[in-house]
Amino acid sequence: MGVFVAISIVAAWVALLFYAMQWKIDYKSPWLYIMVLLQMHFYTGLFITSHDAMHGTVSAHKKLNHGIGHLTALLFSFNFYHRLFPKHHEHHRFVATDKDPDYYKGGFWPWYFSFIKQYISWQQLVLMAVTFHLLRIVLPTENLIIFWMLPAILSTFQLFYFGTYLPHKGSHDPQNKYFSHSQKKNHLWAFLSCYFFGYHYEHHASPGTPWWRLYKVKEKLEMSR
Repeated sequence: MGVFVAISIVAAWVALLFYAMQWKIDYKSPWLYIMVLLQMHFYTGLFITSHDAMHGTVSAHKKLNHGIGHLTALLFSFNFYHRLFPKHHEHHRFVATDKDPDYYKGGFWPWYFSFIKQYISWQQLVLMAVTFHLLRIVLPTENLIIFWMLPAILSTFQLFYFGTYLPHKGSHDPQNKYFSHSQKKNHLWAFLSCYFFGYHYEHHASPGTPWWRLYKVKEKLEMSR
């Protein structure tokens, strides 16, 4: 099931990107903005898939699991899975401490830039620049910017805001050993906002649960309270 879900997200991202590259830009059309939001959501899905691979939940076959993780990380603006892997596990091990690479004691923007600096490398920027200049030889520059670059940037805000900032900002109950807030139970909004990662306490409580089953952990924990 995990492999099927991963393939579906990659296929949706590729299909919409292919269609968008052929589409004539019309800023008066609501479809343009819908496509940007959809592609942003699919970009987020790529990162979430890579994240699940770090927890070994995409496939029980280790090489396939990590292979999908490498692929989806690369498709998300040339992220490198082998760099993301240790940082993410440090986040789980040292959550909301000075050793947590995702954590920052500050407001939204300083925290966002601190977060981004942890995961952007000069190699990524070079690869993005080279790829952009190669693609613009055969594809419309405006389409590349609007449907390839812009959704990726917007996705970083989606991932940061719903998957890091909201769950970990502010004070936490001392009995909350994961130092994580969680969205109220609303499965549709939880999926649309960030693939159920607003259920963040639940993810820390059960990191071996794939994103598409986190709603079950939410229900189970709420029933036990």
